[in-house]
Amino acid sequence: MWRGWLFFLSASVFVVATTGFGQQLPADDGVRVAEFYRLAPAIEDGIWPGWSKVPAPLLLVTAENEFLTHHPNPPADFKAAGEGFFVRPRQFPVQLEATFPAFGPPAVIVIGEPKSTASKTSTPWVIVVMHEHFHQLQYAQAGYFQVVAALGLSHGDQTGMWILNYPFPYTNASIAKGFAALRDQLLLTVGAPDERMFRSAAKRYLAMRRAFFAQLSPDDHKYLSFQLWQEGVARYTQIAAAEAAASYHPTEAYERLPDYEPFSGDASKLRASTLQELRTVDLAKAGRVAVYSFGGVEGMLLDRLNPQWKNEYFQHMLTTDPLFALSTR
Repeated sequence: MWRGWLFFLSASVFVVATTGFGQQLPADDGVRVAEFYRLAPAIEDGIWPGWSKVPAPLLLVTAENEFLTHHPNPPADFKAAGEGFFVRPRQFPVQLEATFPAFGPPAVIVIGEPKSTASKTSTPWVIVVMHEHFHQLQYAQAGYFQVVAALGLSHGDQTGMWILNYPFPYTNASIAKGFAALRDQLLLTVGAPDERMFRSAAKRYLAMRRAFFAQLSPDDHKYLSFQLWQEGVARYTQIAAAEAAASYHPTEAYERLPDYEPFSGDASKLRASTLQELRTVDLAKAGRVAVYSFGGVEGMLLDRLNPQWKNEYFQHMLTTDPLFALSTR
């Protein structure tokens, strides 16, 4: 998840590492991180071709320390901790789930332990890391940061916090009403039980989508499109990763974790929970958070409209609008 401008290892098994500060990487954390790096190469290229080629450093934030791994040039304040980790005293919040160029490129996944984040347990946490790893694929695209700057939406903000705080008119009654109607049609379309009903519902949805975006100002249109392209498709990818992992067999060390849950269970939950989240989302109350479920379900729609849509995704940076235009051909 994007948290302003404010994560990948080999499949080897990690052991407890004594740090330069006399602290240790918690053993359970080592197992979780290792499992992510074992899972990712097994599923990622089947979801997004070429995903495995993207560098994926990760910074694990614990209560007292931060453990960095697979960064090509660890900053000087990190000390070698063994097993490919570097450590420094904690600086980031323990609840963080984010990806950004914390130390310059490449972008780093910065994430707390499951107990400190919204994930709470290991398996959802690993799948959230897949979400964050997809952001690394987005940011690795040639010219990504220049294209973001060219949106012209920062209005002088050099911190990148405009990405979170842009004054989109979430509480505008007309826009909130239009979004609710579009949301309902999206859910109806994705849930259509047969091809005839789906095509009819999709035609209506595409027309409503064009009308909804037409009522936005040019800047508001660019901002919402950017958020759907970035965070919405990342949620879609998170669901795809969970479903791809359903048949994955974890290591015995992972299965021995006290909060272990099979990956097949998370696969069945995430799609359903995203659909339910969208059913109840209120744009005026949710604000930017609404783009996660809405964009995730639009990804599901694109799978039915045009199963080849991913071939076009990175050709249209920061907007999914052309993907829906292509679907009308």
